[in-house]
Amino acid sequence: MGIADRLIKRLEQEIRPLERELKVELPRQLAEAAAHGDLSENAEYDAAKQRKEFVQAQLARLYDKRQSLSGISELMIPRDSIGFWSKVKVLDLDNDEEIEYRLVSPDESDPRNDRISVSSPIGRALLGKIDGDAVDIETPRGTKAYEILEFSTVHEASDLDD
Repeated sequence: MGIADRLIKRLEQEIRPLERELKVELPRQLAEAAAHGDLSENAEYDAAKQRKEFVQAQLARLYDKRQSLSGISELMIPRDSIGFWSKVKVLDLDNDEEIEYRLVSPDESDPRNDRISVSSPIGRALLGKIDGDAVDIETPRGTKAYEILEFSTVHEASDLDD
């Protein structure tokens, strides 16, 4: 199973419960709330309507993401250099600290969990690099110097959740 297939499978796991909520649970909640009478001052009805709008927005985002992933092929991702979904270990040359990153799409970015967007300054600087390369990255706090210690590509990944 390729990277896109694995990511789409994960998305489907997020989509299914939201679709069920939108098609089954929310219509029931809206009907029950509407049965209480005056909708203009019905907090239960308003809450269900707001939840419905939120779920619809979440589903739209997930559907778009799923659609964009369907066009990704592992053949497009390099095997011999850092690319999308690579795991990268770098040495911060300023403080001799080793840091590990996973390069992900912008909407999966979570810097606190070392998931860095490929479109971030760090992500852009790392793309296409190999072990031993040095990179200088312009950040809001100034220039950071890193040496790439090692990386693994999506082709080598056995678990995409780490």
